[in-house]
Amino acid sequence: MVRMPLTPAEVARGERLGAVLRRARGERSMLAVALDAGVSPETLRKIESGRVATPAFSTIAAICGVLHLSLDALWSEVDTASRSAPASRAS
Repeated sequence: MVRMPLTPAEVARGERLGAVLRRARGERSMLAVALDAGVSPETLRKIESGRVATPAFSTIAAICGVLHLSLDALWSEVDTASRSAPASRAS
């Protein structure tokens, strides 16, 4: 299976996702959050650094649960680009 390269918009969205999760984690250690969420610390590190721009939904849901961050709040911060882009018109 060939995986298509990420678009610049997807990479930017992954970086925003990582930044939001880092802020939400605050002073908690990466290790504690990762273990509480049931993911590896390496996975959390890669998501927070933007190296994994499209993590699995279940992974993000588990991390958000540990951080007491709603998925709606997360998405509203991460999906800024699509809200600021002009809507295409149907012909």
